[in-house]
Amino acid sequence: MLIPTIIGITLITFSITRAVPGGPLEKILNDNKFNSANETAGSSFVKRSHQGLNDNDIEYLKNFYGLDKPILSAYFEWLKKVILFDLGDSYRYFEPVTKLIIERLPISIYFGLTSTIIVYLVCIPLGVLKALNHRNFYDLLISILIYFGYAVPSFVLGVILQVYLAGELGWFPIGGFNSSFYEELTPFEKVTDVLHHSFLPLICYLIGGFASMTIMMKNSLLENLMHDYVRTAYAKGLKKREVIVRHVLRNSLLPIVYSIGQNISLILSGSFLIETIFNIDGLGLLGYKSLSERDYPVVMGTLYISGLLFLIGNIISDICISFLDPRIKFK
Repeated sequence: MLIPTIIGITLITFSITRAVPGGPLEKILNDNKFNSANETAGSSFVKRSHQGLNDNDIEYLKNFYGLDKPILSAYFEWLKKVILFDLGDSYRYFEPVTKLIIERLPISIYFGLTSTIIVYLVCIPLGVLKALNHRNFYDLLISILIYFGYAVPSFVLGVILQVYLAGELGWFPIGGFNSSFYEELTPFEKVTDVLHHSFLPLICYLIGGFASMTIMMKNSLLENLMHDYVRTAYAKGLKKREVIVRHVLRNSLLPIVYSIGQNISLILSGSFLIETIFNIDGLGLLGYKSLSERDYPVVMGTLYISGLLFLIGNIISDICISFLDPRIKFK
């Protein structure tokens, strides 16, 4: 189902980009300065700082941006290039989309991978702790933190942290991934500088996944603790620790494994709003600017890759579940 699903995702998005107003052609028609765009397009347009474009100019621009073809014809032409690993050229940067994505890929991988590892390392033990201490003081205390994470959107928390901790107190940089003098630093200082810049964005990345993953782990463990096989294990004389570690925990991890696909997609695409707030030049900020500038080749390129990774992540989830759950066998 991966191939038809990715075709369906990209076809719907491609159709939407053609249907919504405010595309690249409209943007040029509403701009009074056509010189830079005309020179880049290789045309011989006359300077018209206060004039409109004639019909021939408009037809030329439609052909240049590929807007003179029917949607299905243009889509299959784009799909044919994608199969050949060609995502097209950006309208805004006038560079290959693949190059733009590769340049920003390390930053998105850093934030996505770091946040995913921290979430799994913290939330699984925390969820187990909540389940084993259900309805006591520890459960209540952790629940307050979790509900705070549910209630506060990550981008709102980012603005608050940026204003108070970075702006007023000056404890952290306001934005960016590293300092302007980064290249002059020693290797240890470079690591420290990146960690200093990424502390606040990582908190925003973690808060949403932290809350949902902890509750998911707790509920799954509580559900499995009520099953018959747990009572059977206790009846055989196994201790509580052995029952949980050897039997209950393995089955309780199944819902956590299902989220692998979403996390793999996050590693690449990052967060539009968080990277925009902190001015981090990753794929999230690239996607946001592309949407704002109607740079549709970049929009389609980032969507295609993130969607493909999401679907591959789902396949990896299914394979992992087959190892955890002996009832599932692939034939």
